[in-house]
Amino acid sequence: MNGTVGIVGVGNMGGAMAARLLACGWRVRACDLVPAKVQALVAQGAEASAMPADAARGADALVVCVVDAAQAQDVLFGPQGAAATLAAGRAVLLCPTIAPDDTEQLAAQLAVRGLEAIDAPMSGGPARARDGTMSLMVACTDAAHAANRALLDALSTKVFRVGAHPGDGARTKLVNNLLAAVNLAGAAEAIALAERLGPDAARTLDVIEQSSGQSWIGSDRMRRALAGDYAPRAHVTLLHKDTRLALEAARAAGFSPALGRLAHEAFVRAVAAGRADLDDAVLLEGMRHP
Repeated sequence: MNGTVGIVGVGNMGGAMAARLLACGWRVRACDLVPAKVQALVAQGAEASAMPADAARGADALVVCVVDAAQAQDVLFGPQGAAATLAAGRAVLLCPTIAPDDTEQLAAQLAVRGLEAIDAPMSGGPARARDGTMSLMVACTDAAHAANRALLDALSTKVFRVGAHPGDGARTKLVNNLLAAVNLAGAAEAIALAERLGPDAARTLDVIEQSSGQSWIGSDRMRRALAGDYAPRAHVTLLHKDTRLALEAARAAGFSPALGRLAHEAFVRAVAAGRADLDDAVLLEGMRHP
């Protein structure tokens, strides 16, 4: 048996990470605002934690897998926050896609309490999180990395150590996600064009997947879109948020990403059209009917 890990936020990604750790022999304490998500993991062997503080008490590490910086702040330092019960010297994996400044602020607050921050945003979707092949972009001290190497390796076979300073993982993730958004918007536009020109769209995607236009996110999302499957694995709101954060970071660095702005606008339109809670494959609908 490996150690005990608290996971706060067991939705699509956090739940898949919890299932992965359970399969690898870790003890998992699951905490989420939606009881059904926790109970699904209890059925797999996890322990239910009513509050973040309960998930962290006595744990060897804590994984925070919520949506944004405000939620992470509340999970760690709110009235039932995990930072108060996690033992000194333990690590907190910060997995949300948030602004680098927010990551740095959370890391500083954790350090005051004697806790290590591991900036660890992830990429690849729930299926890859479940089988341990998602990407983890890790930035932390050498000591935190060494102490938590077994946990990181259990979570993913693709752990990238991008720096020693929390915040560098967040920066790497924003760059990745801006490109993901550009690729997804481009793939949706290309498939919409194929439909207008006449060739079979699914067969066109077959060609693209073996040719120079291929992208993982384009294939993954457009296969679902062509099947009319918009059940949310990755809500439109996520890349809407992430592209906004990436553009804000770019402005702060004095850089103007023109393609990134266009991709962000595609997500803005999807939200305005009432598609915020659908899978981001639904961008195809916006390209079909601009």
